[in-house]
Amino acid sequence: MTAQDKVIELAKEAGFDNAAKLDPKTIVLHEQVREMCAEGKCNAYGKNWTCPPACGDLDYCRSVIARYSEGVIIQTIGHLEDSMDYETMMDTAHRHKANFMKLAPQVKAICPEAICLGAGGCTVCEKCNYPEPCRFPEKAFSSMEGYGMLVSEVCTENGVPYYYGENTIAFVGCCLLV
Repeated sequence: MTAQDKVIELAKEAGFDNAAKLDPKTIVLHEQVREMCAEGKCNAYGKNWTCPPACGDLDYCRSVIARYSEGVIIQTIGHLEDSMDYETMMDTAHRHKANFMKLAPQVKAICPEAICLGAGGCTVCEKCNYPEPCRFPEKAFSSMEGYGMLVSEVCTENGVPYYYGENTIAFVGCCLLV
């Protein structure tokens, strides 16, 4: 079994609704995604070590991604009562983060050089220590968006659904493997 296949298996065991192969060569980083981060809607830009600008500029992020030959897309899908079902949206986000925190160390055990990118900024600490040094750099994680990825595009380029129909929400992360 390849490392990629093992990560897919572990992701499903961790509780993700979908896990599929990702080719890092399909990843394109977009300045426009970074510009959305800079608008500060999530309140983490310039306030979190794993978010822009602290996670590195796009050239740095490209150099990181270029080191990897394969990967896995992981998804958590929520089924909403209606488009305003904020409670289910937040429950799905929390489930995704909890599963991510279970999976990431397992991935690192298989492939120590792996990088796991989540959905949204790192939440290992209730409040990031930025600009003071990160308290848990071995647990901290950046997001796909923070790296400049348009998540729907990464999914589409790898044959993975991003939209699961009306009244659904999908939280997406990925693990890149050497």
